[in-house]
Amino acid sequence: MDEARTVIIEAAGRLLRAEGARGVTTRAVSQAAGVQPPTIYRLFGDKDGLLDALAEHALTAYVGAKVIDTQQDPFEDLKAGWHSHIEFGLANPDLFQLYADPRRRRSPAVAAGDQILRQRVHRLAATGRLRVSEERAVQMIQAAGRGAVLAMLAGDDPGLGDAMFDAVVAAVLTDVPVVAANDATTVAVALAAVVDELPALSAAEKSLMSEWLNRAITS
Repeated sequence: MDEARTVIIEAAGRLLRAEGARGVTTRAVSQAAGVQPPTIYRLFGDKDGLLDALAEHALTAYVGAKVIDTQQDPFEDLKAGWHSHIEFGLANPDLFQLYADPRRRRSPAVAAGDQILRQRVHRLAATGRLRVSEERAVQMIQAAGRGAVLAMLAGDDPGLGDAMFDAVVAAVLTDVPVVAANDATTVAVALAAVVDELPALSAAEKSLMSEWLNRAITS
């Protein structure tokens, strides 16, 4: 059964690359894979189920090839990830539009890709470079990345990807690192210096935070 599933997904992938999503019909896939249509319905439910499985298969391979270089500067690592995302989307337009469609359920492969982005953003946060929360930074980078690919697929501006990266970086990052990467004590010292200036905290909350930070610094 696993072999039949793989054969069908590979046949659907060839049709997707050659004819786009419209070419991935149950009849066309069954002919290309050499199976009967009921086999497709039994394994995938319907055409949407087959497309979901196809997207998951391709994305799993793509995400599996992603590697975070912990020896590389966090900013350069984020930039490399952005360029990889743009290149993948432009090279796989129909597949990209499948998983970028918000009406499709989130897949494990997409969730794994999101986690890699979160790790990259966290490395930047550890250097004090974020001007927004980690969650907001992830959301903005994701939105900019999807939008850039979709706009580039619909237009003819090859420089749009770099321009969008520069724009989102300006919105979420400071110009230079505040502290050395992963230097928790330095981060605590920097935060302790500005606790009194943090908005939305009561005097008691600021006092408690100062106590915790001072304990971390002196331990």
